[in-house]
Amino acid sequence: MASDSDSNMDREMILADFQACTGIDNIAEAIALLELNNWDLVAAINGVIPQENGILQSNFSSQANLYGPLSQSDAAAEAAVASGEGAAPPPSSSSSSSSPPSSSAFCPVLPSSRHIVERQPRMLHFRVEYRQRSLEVVLDETSTVGAIKQVLETEMRVPVSKMQLKGWKSGDVLDSTVLRSLHLPKNNSLYVLTPDIAPTASTSQDSVLQESLSQNFLLVISHREAQRDYSLNFPGSRTIQEVKRNVSDLTNIPVRHQHWEGWPASASDDSMTLAASGITYPCHHLTVCRRSSPANVQEPTEECADVHMISDSEGEDFEDASEFGVDESEMFGMAASTCRKAPLMPENSENEGEALLHFTVQFSTRYGECHPVFFIGSLEAASQEAFYGKARDRKLLAIYLHSDESVLSNVFCSQMMCADSIVSYLSQNFITWAWDVTKEANKARLLTSWTRQFGSTVAQTIRTYKTDQFPLLIIAMGKRTSNEVLNVIQGNTTVDELMMRLMGAMEIFTAQQQEDIKDEDEREARETVKREQDEAYRLSLEADRKKREAQEKEEAELVRQEQIRKEQEDEKEAIRLSLEQTLPVEPAEEGGEPISKLRVRTPSGQFLERRFLGNCKLQVLFDFVASKGYPGDEFKLLTTFPRRNITQLDPGSTLLEAKLFPQETLFLEAKE
Repeated sequence: MASDSDSNMDREMILADFQACTGIDNIAEAIALLELNNWDLVAAINGVIPQENGILQSNFSSQANLYGPLSQSDAAAEAAVASGEGAAPPPSSSSSSSSPPSSSAFCPVLPSSRHIVERQPRMLHFRVEYRQRSLEVVLDETSTVGAIKQVLETEMRVPVSKMQLKGWKSGDVLDSTVLRSLHLPKNNSLYVLTPDIAPTASTSQDSVLQESLSQNFLLVISHREAQRDYSLNFPGSRTIQEVKRNVSDLTNIPVRHQHWEGWPASASDDSMTLAASGITYPCHHLTVCRRSSPANVQEPTEECADVHMISDSEGEDFEDASEFGVDESEMFGMAASTCRKAPLMPENSENEGEALLHFTVQFSTRYGECHPVFFIGSLEAASQEAFYGKARDRKLLAIYLHSDESVLSNVFCSQMMCADSIVSYLSQNFITWAWDVTKEANKARLLTSWTRQFGSTVAQTIRTYKTDQFPLLIIAMGKRTSNEVLNVIQGNTTVDELMMRLMGAMEIFTAQQQEDIKDEDEREARETVKREQDEAYRLSLEADRKKREAQEKEEAELVRQEQIRKEQEDEKEAIRLSLEQTLPVEPAEEGGEPISKLRVRTPSGQFLERRFLGNCKLQVLFDFVASKGYPGDEFKLLTTFPRRNITQLDPGSTLLEAKLFPQETLFLEAKE
């Protein structure tokens, strides 16, 4: 016999599947309907939603369903009514005296007060690609293929007569085909060909894409666990989702458990065609393996077996289950997987990052890839990321606390946390952190972290929540001195109410954020002024230092130049004294030898006079002039008339030879 926890888990999944199929948001009403049918999922759905096979389509069919199986003639008549081929004949006496109500699970006794819900047509979404353009078309399932072409004609300015709509799984279809008869999923990818319209120069890339749609791509897929390669050929019009389904058939790995490597970054949408995904032509290599998850497989219980038996035996009743917005695998696969559902978070995990990574993988496995981006790290790190950055970059912190023991968890996750509007709003405005409190050890660890971040009072409040009040979505905001919890949202809510409470918390946060931004701007302005003043002071000190260094350098240079000049003067003086001492004695005027009397005018206007022997060398004259401070390397000695440069004559020649006898007036001139 199954345990109480297994029974609760089964009912939780049945409740979620029932709400997903019927669209009944009121949990109390959904539980009451399931109780009336002894928690038989198929019987409860038949009691609410009319099926295409005739169940609950008329009073006649209702009576037949209540009081027994139909005879062959009655079934044929009822099928005729359902298909609109003709009026049904009145019931025969045999049908009016049918057997008592059957105990089968497929013939439940419906309450007389329950009104039959009118079936609403399902909305189908089409993504149509045409020459680098992507158009979104939304029509109900009662529309025809021609209606899609008419919408495309308006958007693309292409006549319907020249348009070929490709990508149907069943091959080419007529314009008069009703979409419901094609049994399409909610989201579809199509493409348009216009062979009669020649592409222009601006649409050359469109032509390449159209060619790629008709080309075959060879995908070499390596199955990592089996160490085996598959070489598969696919047309460019095949979508990535279809490839994954085909690989699932080969590897026995469900699509939701597949982990891929090798897809280009542009292949972010599984509805994208291979031609538009950016893979390498003609051959592209990929790797697939099973997404890692802890083995937690239990033996199937009797209740699980019942669910499989019902779905197998009555497959015809739900042949078009996708028309209600739910895949057949979603209706029964989840209920069957309840028996072997792995926990979202392992118990006693030492590393919070690894625990949250495991949580994200398992959450995606259970509820799909469309969910909030969970922060991978500790609660302290998530708070740091959300609260302690710049005021403009701060966000609210959304803390999701999950418990598998609550019957509301599956509904909250599948219908609230995975709703597109909620996922988008959380991603833009919140840092989302999650934790699984199903195990007591994980719950205790959470409360310890919670006490450090928000205080013991808030942690005690979380401790008081009962299991059936989970899951909880807690909205927290960082303040200057402490962190504050703005809202605690319990699992028994709706998408609209959840969105309103998130937006209310966002309004409070925005007002606080504006104040923080103002304070931060004022503080940064003060700091900027202070930095500018400090920089100006530093530059002033630097300028003074450079000026002082330049002055000191100039003074040092002057001292050095003065020292050099003094040394040169000392050297010249020493040379002058040496020359003065080597000069011969000036001869007397009355001597018997020829005497030459020379007068030398200096640049200052003074005259130097001296007597020399006529046979005295010119070098003696040069030494005499140099001894008076006019060295030969700086001055030249010239005659007045005719003008001659005596310094250019041979120093060894005599004064007589130089015609400086008996007297001559010379003058000194500085060399250039």
